[in-house]
Amino acid sequence: MSPYETAASESLTPAEVAGLARRLTGPVVLPGDAGFEAECATFNLATPMRPAVAIGATTVADVREAVRFAADRALPIAVLATGHQVVNRARGAVLVTLSRMDAVEVDPVAGIARVQGGARWSQVTEQAGESGLAGVSAASPTVGVVGYHLGGGHSPILGRTHGYAADHVRALRVVTADGAVREVTAGGEPELFWGLRGGKGNFGVVTSMEFSLFPVRCFHGGGLFFAGEYASTVLHAWREWVTALPREMSSSIAFRRRSPLADFAVHVRFSSLGSPAEADAVLAPLRALAPAVRDTVAETAYRDGHRLHLDPLAPVGWLERSAALRSFPAEAADALLAAAGPGSGTEPGFVEVRALGGALADEPAVPNAVSGRGAPWALVASGGQEAGAQLDALVETLAPWSQDERNANLLAAGQATTPAEVRAAYGPARYERLAQLKRRHDPQNLFRVNHNIAQAASTPVPWTARWPRIE
Repeated sequence: MSPYETAASESLTPAEVAGLARRLTGPVVLPGDAGFEAECATFNLATPMRPAVAIGATTVADVREAVRFAADRALPIAVLATGHQVVNRARGAVLVTLSRMDAVEVDPVAGIARVQGGARWSQVTEQAGESGLAGVSAASPTVGVVGYHLGGGHSPILGRTHGYAADHVRALRVVTADGAVREVTAGGEPELFWGLRGGKGNFGVVTSMEFSLFPVRCFHGGGLFFAGEYASTVLHAWREWVTALPREMSSSIAFRRRSPLADFAVHVRFSSLGSPAEADAVLAPLRALAPAVRDTVAETAYRDGHRLHLDPLAPVGWLERSAALRSFPAEAADALLAAAGPGSGTEPGFVEVRALGGALADEPAVPNAVSGRGAPWALVASGGQEAGAQLDALVETLAPWSQDERNANLLAAGQATTPAEVRAAYGPARYERLAQLKRRHDPQNLFRVNHNIAQAASTPVPWTARWPRIE
């Protein structure tokens, strides 16, 4: 523990914490208290949070009190909804948990959803599905809706047709570092509206959000699973085949080590918003490559779209790395096979290449700060605690075809750990604009338990913002 972390924890007296608790409707718990572990629990069990105090917000007023409490003591503020993407453990921070603020309201006439900060995608998908509507949702139903939008959000089913989820946000309510509650739209606070959509949690606690829904009841999709011996054949064929897909179709390919189907399986994921006949015609060349161990492609209700990627539905621990690829030629595919294919002997249990493009490459009608928009491919790999070095090596292997700028939602805990790397991930021009916004709304950099955007370098930094980056 650094001196900063020790000082932050010891600065909270029982009287201060008791006073805060009296002003809140939700719980306030300290390390060692009953309920502290549950309050800090994350979906990724490899990244548990260890703040100085955890505050279970139940109202916007609770969030305001928590932010003011932290600001008065110059303590960093961390926000937890579901804990899929945890950058660090928030030692010495004030943690605001939003899991109790999870209301979801769907307006089928207007085609919009309104959600609180702790809502999960499963809630939206179920409610919207009753009216034949869908949001630009995540692969996993347990992902938090708000955090997903704040980083961009490229849906494996709707992304290539409708672009990033952030492109369809209509309004946000956010508590900024000064404790103010701001109603943020394109017409009101337009610069903050731009930065929140892509800047993740750098500008405040988003307590609610409104976004557009689309008329989608079902899709035609699923997975083609091939044995490891066909990995090279399938990967090379998929790499060329996928570039010709129309926008209403999406696909990715994954290597699954220790799959239930085999010791090593190649999993081609596919979805189409068109007719089943059109989808089957497009899939025919892949189906002819080799005998499939399993073929799950079928007409599927959108609410069951999480079955497409087979992400875990219960908390599990993992390490992750990612890269944005500017190209994926045959040489890159061969490098991937050598580093993570069936004969590589590596530990990462999951390696995926996503084909992006389509509407994900388009600029939205109302511009936002989503980074990595132009990358045509993304690499995502994960494994257990022992796989860190090999995950880093895998990313390095694909470096000749990678680009610096990438989507914030794909930045893992072990990536973009320095200011220069965060700047590169956002791109210099976008980062500078975000830094100016940070100067205006969070001059003490209270919201820094993240891939942090520091305020503009030309601005004198208050001494409270000069503490070491917490971990």
